[in-house]
Amino acid sequence: MDYLFYLFILCAFLATVLLLEGGFMMWNSYKGPEAKKIEQRLRGLSAGQHGDASLALLKKERNLSQMPAMDRLLVFVPRVHQLDRLLIQSGSSWTVARFFGTSALFGFAGFAVPALLHLSGGLPLILGGLGALLPLFYILRRRSQRLHKIDEQLPEALDLISRAMRAGHAFPSALQMVAEESQNPTAGEFRMTFEEINYGIAVKDALMNLATRVPSTDLRYFVIAVLIQRETGGNLAELLGNISALIRARFKLLGTVRVLSAEGRLSAWILTLLPVCTAFMINLINSEFMEILWTDALGLTLLKTMLAMMAFGIFWMWRIVKIHV
Repeated sequence: MDYLFYLFILCAFLATVLLLEGGFMMWNSYKGPEAKKIEQRLRGLSAGQHGDASLALLKKERNLSQMPAMDRLLVFVPRVHQLDRLLIQSGSSWTVARFFGTSALFGFAGFAVPALLHLSGGLPLILGGLGALLPLFYILRRRSQRLHKIDEQLPEALDLISRAMRAGHAFPSALQMVAEESQNPTAGEFRMTFEEINYGIAVKDALMNLATRVPSTDLRYFVIAVLIQRETGGNLAELLGNISALIRARFKLLGTVRVLSAEGRLSAWILTLLPVCTAFMINLINSEFMEILWTDALGLTLLKTMLAMMAFGIFWMWRIVKIHV
């Protein structure tokens, strides 16, 4: 009888171990590092809209949600695919459904906090709207940082392509060298382009997909130069070297402009934060002195007017110090 009990314990232990191992293997096949890497590449391949319809089977459509029912509903949202492309361009792993869910959560929090504090007026609506826009600002910030990083890495990538072609490599092989030897995110984008060409997509369509995924002016110069050279001929290696030198010169001029406009940016930060910090300190020292702003009707009107004027002033100063080169 004791042997049967010990055999049952051993079988239960083996079943538990096998169950855990099977669960881990299933999770790793769908959510593991390799699966995420493959999914990221396929998402990038599906971001472009150029190519022959016969090659559509090589691409995987990017889902707007992990749930099929939600995915079918989000298809009818206006401009949802533009939002999905924005998420891809930012390098984020968010889906559109997760973006909307996060926006709704922050919007509800921004509305609920002033409502629980019994703050009257339109303040709960204003804070709720700002909370709902926070994920969008976050995605736009990530997109801007990623595109800026690609612009910084692009001259080295173009020099590498130019040197590879001077050494006798073909253009797709030069793209592969950039994908293997450069840093992300530039390496990832050129890897997707090389894989599209390797799958049989035309070079023109693959480069147009690259320009669609990365809406950078400098990168589009590269794409246009390659497409024109393929139609008219010429020394592509020398042309890419000239483009690389032009991009470096532009970045040098941009650095000079940023140094000269640093005083304006500092003034903008001081003028923006000074009223907020002053009001916060006065409220800590004498809260009754500040209560009239949100307890009296005239105070609420003055507060709304002040916030509107501050928002207009911030936008105006931002436009003044934002100089395009």
